[in-house]
Amino acid sequence: MGKPTGFLEYVRKEDPRRAPAERVRDWNEFHLALPDTAREQQGARCMNCGVPYCQAGMVYEGKAFGCPLHNLIPEWNDMIMSGNRSHALSRLLKTNNFPEFTGRVCPALCEKACICGIYGSSITIRDNELCIIESAFASGRMKRRRPPQYSGKAVCVVGSGPAGLAAADQLNHRGHSVTVVEKEAHPGGLLTYGIPNMKLPKDVVKRRIDLMTDEGVSFVTGVDAADPKTAKRLMAEYDAVILCCGAGTPRPLGFDTKGISGVCYGTAYLKAAVEQQVFGAKETAVPTAADKNVVIIGTGDTASDCVATALRQGCKSVIQLVRRGISDYLDGDGKLPADYAHEEALTVTGTDPRRFGVQVKELVCSETGVLTGVVTAGGDTLPCDLLIGATGFAGCEDAVCKAFGVAKDKTVVTKAGSYATSVEKVFSAGDMRRGQSLVVWAIAEGRAAAAEVDAYLIGYTNLV
Repeated sequence: MGKPTGFLEYVRKEDPRRAPAERVRDWNEFHLALPDTAREQQGARCMNCGVPYCQAGMVYEGKAFGCPLHNLIPEWNDMIMSGNRSHALSRLLKTNNFPEFTGRVCPALCEKACICGIYGSSITIRDNELCIIESAFASGRMKRRRPPQYSGKAVCVVGSGPAGLAAADQLNHRGHSVTVVEKEAHPGGLLTYGIPNMKLPKDVVKRRIDLMTDEGVSFVTGVDAADPKTAKRLMAEYDAVILCCGAGTPRPLGFDTKGISGVCYGTAYLKAAVEQQVFGAKETAVPTAADKNVVIIGTGDTASDCVATALRQGCKSVIQLVRRGISDYLDGDGKLPADYAHEEALTVTGTDPRRFGVQVKELVCSETGVLTGVVTAGGDTLPCDLLIGATGFAGCEDAVCKAFGVAKDKTVVTKAGSYATSVEKVFSAGDMRRGQSLVVWAIAEGRAAAAEVDAYLIGYTNLV
């Protein structure tokens, strides 16, 4: 513990954000960095608890708390306070393959388990993590690490989201030849297509993909493993296959949308927005929100990202409908927390976009099937040209599972405590196995699956 009285001397200070009125006009990242002196003070606030629950990664009474990656948080907080960023980086990379992702999009389960937060404010663990990795990239401390020798074993990872990337990174550093296949035009999965640029810049994702490529991982895009012929070929060419295709089946909206245009799911909308804004696509499956009255159903990160994206696209209005009452979302002080998207909507429109305790009963459309409004269960009719369902996911898609012949319920069925599927040499990890979850859990799943695959290939593993 670098400064025993640090938590008494310094107050919590989070990374600042660009002003909502400014950032809503562009797609640039809204995170800003603290000066080094202030960052060192935030590291000094860490109490170095005898039992650091921040890194526990436990599920207790159905609730997860602490970091699922078991990050060595007190250690690198101490190094931040000391100004030893190199040692902080070495400790961080022992447990987390991609701190630049979790440092931006993780809900910080570690901070909710921080002892310092019981009677005061928790440590800014997520911001500290992001500072370590970004300063490492900026200073050139993030260098290529290639394995000293190769095992002669080849592994194919299907899907390039956080679970697939973590598994590929681990197995590559163990000396296996790793190929990642991705059905989309660009690798990154959810990181590329499911999170808007202002929250997770795509050059940050590309920077990591480029580093992994330089370290020996092969990325092949435009390959759909749901094709039985492709699946058969991959099974023949590789010693092990890891399926990391996510949980892409959306949860049904609960009302009839057949024949009505202007209705889509949140992930499809966000993907179309990225294709247009980042990759310059002229036509996408989902239209933009420009000059439209937008209604978003659901809560959580995807719904918020849809609100922020609609604002940047120049929507006429945006309303977010939340099924549960407002009392379910109040914090300990009885206040309603607002994330970055709600701050932006309040700045642009003058009102919070959320309406609590509201459900959609039916849709209103023109004679040609064009959506014009939604009718709520309370009888209100809201103008709506674009309805976005951000109500979560029901499980993984069937096609890849059928192509590889693996058993599936809502997600891929694996042996208890294992990542092995019902088919020899085929494994699964991430949301495809676990169900809809967080990026940090996907990384943890990918790392654990990699350890099991490593042992399967060579008879033992030293991966954790």
